[in-house]
Amino acid sequence: MGRVALVTGGSRGIGAAISTALKAEGYEVAASYAGNTEKAEAFSAETGIKTYKWNVADYEESKAGIAQVEADLGPIEVVVANAGITRDAPFHKMTPEKWHEVIDTNLTGVFNTIHPIWPGMRERGFGRVIVISSINGQKGQFGQANYAATKAGDLGLVKTLAQEGAAKGITANAVCPGYIATEMVMAVPEKVRESIIAQIPAGRLGEPEEIARCVTFLASDDAGFMNGSTLTANGGQFFV
Repeated sequence: MGRVALVTGGSRGIGAAISTALKAEGYEVAASYAGNTEKAEAFSAETGIKTYKWNVADYEESKAGIAQVEADLGPIEVVVANAGITRDAPFHKMTPEKWHEVIDTNLTGVFNTIHPIWPGMRERGFGRVIVISSINGQKGQFGQANYAATKAGDLGLVKTLAQEGAAKGITANAVCPGYIATEMVMAVPEKVRESIIAQIPAGRLGEPEEIARCVTFLASDDAGFMNGSTLTANGGQFFV
């Protein structure tokens, strides 16, 4: 049996590609999801990957869900904090509700995902923590003050965990995808999509599988000396 990996938001979009890629590499994968049970069940039926429902914004729900994963599959050795939402609005129109909803899911939700797993990783002397941030956490984005703030915050968390975990055999790294051909991006009007692609030197959207390959590398033994790093996969749209 391979190492156990948890992917939050792991049954759709980039998360589904990550879950599938990790399984192909021999991991025992658990994919969490928040709402769409029908799609999660279809994903499980198609891939054989177990899915678990909880809200990453709730610490106790996350703790209970993680405990169930470990009861079913064993100790989690790789955690991919991928779950995220958007609630876009220009800053002058952003409500406290939109702000807090995104903060609670995209930033606090990352804490809620990693924190219950961290002590076990320290005790066992091994762990891989991978956080899916975003190009917009690196450069900002009009109408996404809440989202950009969370994704930038995720990078600060990764750098701190890298320092705290290194002596215990734990690495913490981030992946910052650019614009990827997910269901959400493909649903925007074609003219908007074309304007996005026009800003990408590669001349195309990324594929979810390209992000998944970044994750499988960071999860591997080959990436043991990668710690506190950010992999950018954006087709040349933005350089750090």
